[in-house]
Amino acid sequence: MSRFSGITDNPHKERFNQKTGILLTNLGSPDEPSTKAVRVYLSEFLSDPRIVEIPRLVWMIILHGIILRIRPKRSAKLYKSIWTENGSPLTHITRLQRDKLSALLKQQGYDNTEVVMSMRYGNPSIESGLEALREKGFTRIVVLPLYPQYSSPTIGSTFDAVSNVLRKWRWVPELHFINGYHKNTTYIDALANSISEDLKKNGTPQKLVFSYHGMPKLFLDNGDPYYCLCLQTTRLVVEKLALDEELQLDKENVISTFQSRFGKAEWLKPYTDATLQSFPEQGIKDIAIISPAFSADCLETLEEIEGENREIFEEAGGEKYRYIAALNDRDDHIEAMLDVLKPNL
Repeated sequence: MSRFSGITDNPHKERFNQKTGILLTNLGSPDEPSTKAVRVYLSEFLSDPRIVEIPRLVWMIILHGIILRIRPKRSAKLYKSIWTENGSPLTHITRLQRDKLSALLKQQGYDNTEVVMSMRYGNPSIESGLEALREKGFTRIVVLPLYPQYSSPTIGSTFDAVSNVLRKWRWVPELHFINGYHKNTTYIDALANSISEDLKKNGTPQKLVFSYHGMPKLFLDNGDPYYCLCLQTTRLVVEKLALDEELQLDKENVISTFQSRFGKAEWLKPYTDATLQSFPEQGIKDIAIISPAFSADCLETLEEIEGENREIFEEAGGEKYRYIAALNDRDDHIEAMLDVLKPNL
């Protein structure tokens, strides 16, 4: 039996085409908000050496001996709080993004393309997405992980997953891997548009908070550029917003923070929850918050930012708190995806 797999049931001249397959990827979700499904999902997620960088044997003992016995039940309750009739918000929104991107590609004349969605963890898997493209004869594939700011645990991990599949193929496709788009002009415009629309409707807050997903500070110390890319995104968006005098927003009204930390190690600072808790005693009681690292609303935005962090702010004395939704399937967001893809089409 060969160690490499290949398509053999059709002549090559009929099987393989000159079309471009686009693999749109995101983080993923459990199949359902149950303890069992969450345990399966967390086991895959937390077993990734890009996510937790401590000695493997030690971590596997901790993961399977403690964490996977306790955390799935707690996390399942959180997932239930955001689950909809369409299932996981992240999966559903990514599906909408795929469909709208496909339609825009056709509208723009890119007829020789097909978009497939996959998740780094859970379903549909990256392997199933790549196999679907191979079955249809695509020998040219563009991978677009929907994380604007590169980091090793997100985009680096996605590359690992793609590589692990392709290393088993006999005919390796022409591969174009996009490793971030944190300062792409159309992405910055889309973020600025979403903020501008909110501010014009609800007023300019005392503070506009850019809350990015956190990571251990050790990752930054070891060379991960994520922290710097996040700050670049904030700066570019604020510069764009400053051009609109109606908003009366300047850099003094803006702060970048980092959320979703766990464990005892130091993570990127300032922490979102601690910052929100400190605002009211400084006289800051009216804020708007956005999470630019998330291309689709998910547990970290809908439950943590919209729910948990709102409570922290209001219990500390805050009065006005509003979450500006992720770009999701906004038309300008889909246009930004196309703009990121264009050099590879």
